[in-house]
Formats: sequence, structure tokens, C-alpha cells
Amino acid sequence: MLNLILFGPPGSGKGTQANKLVEKYSLLHISTGDLFRYNMKNDTPLGIEAKSYIEKGDLVPDSVTINMLKAKVNENPDVAGYIFDGFPRTIAQAEALDNFLKEKGQNVSGLLALDVPDEELIKRLLERGKDSGRKDDQDKSIIANRIEVYNKETAPVFDFYKKQKRADKVLGVGSIENIFERLCSMIFWM
Repeated sequence: MLNLILFGPPGSGKGTQANKLVEKYSLLHISTGDLFRYNMKNDTPLGIEAKSYIEKGDLVPDSVTINMLKAKVNENPDVAGYIFDGFPRTIAQAEALDNFLKEKGQNVSGLLALDVPDEELIKRLLERGKDSGRKDDQDKSIIANRIEVYNKETAPVFDFYKKQKRADKVLGVGSIENIFERLCSMIFWM
């Protein structure tokens, strides 16, 4: 079973690449962003709580995120594997994911981090904000805060998996196809 963490800061192209990887490897794409939006749109208790953090550009507490993710995995037990997009964002979440998968007789196959310069991230997010209607993609100061929070609180997850020899960086700049080819070549070795 291939359980892949697709990693990178906001605007690095995780969603775009995850969709291509899902098609190629027949995996279930679990995007915490999608889980948050679904729960917020439907005003679930977890969604209401998550919204108060997201609107400020802060991370949603681990307990909320983990409960959303566990529910999604448990709803889909018969898949070839999972692509975790936007999760884990903290060491505590990484440990919780590892423990959760271990209980199911599985593990994280690897983490691939899309490496994109901050200036490119800001440009991409502002452009996405024109079409998406997402307030957090339309304000440069909120975007800068999201990138700062990622660098401070989320980037250490890469090191957590790197110490276990299960993490690599992939250049996330260039054409969508070139980035996809780089990701596939890394997955080949997992």
C-alpha cells in the first residue's frame, strides 16, 4: 500500500500534483483543506472551530485536524493507498498519523516536499485568490503569515520523516508535467 504525504507551503502546487498522482496510482486524495472547507460549508462543529483559525491564517488545532482525517480514512478502507495533502502539519500530527496507520497495519511510505521560493508562492496565491474567492488568498499580509507559520511550525515535519529516511524534496517550479515527472521518479524508489 502506498501512503504518501505530499508536502509543501501554501501555493506550492500540492493539490494540482495530488490530482495527477491519484489518477496514476489509484490513491485516495485526502486534503485537509478540502476536509476543512467541507466541514465549514456544512457548519459542522469541527468546521466552525477550524474556520476561526483559518481566517487568521493560523493552523487549526491538531485534535480537530486529526479527527477529520481519521473519519475520512475510516470511511474509505478499501483503497490502494492515500495521498495526504496538507497533513501532517506538526510533529504531533505526524506521530498521530504514524500511530493511526500502525493500528491499521500500515505506515507512511514517504513524504515528498514541493520546494518553491516564497516570492513564487505569494504570486501563485494572489493569482489563485482572483478566481477562488478565498479571502486567505487575496491578502498579501495573510499569505505572508501563512508562509511564516508554515516555515516555523510545519517545516519541521520534513525533518521528522527525513531522520527516518522517508522524506525528500522535489523542485516545485517549472511546468506541471515536469514537476509531476520529478514526483513520480521519487515514488518509484519508495
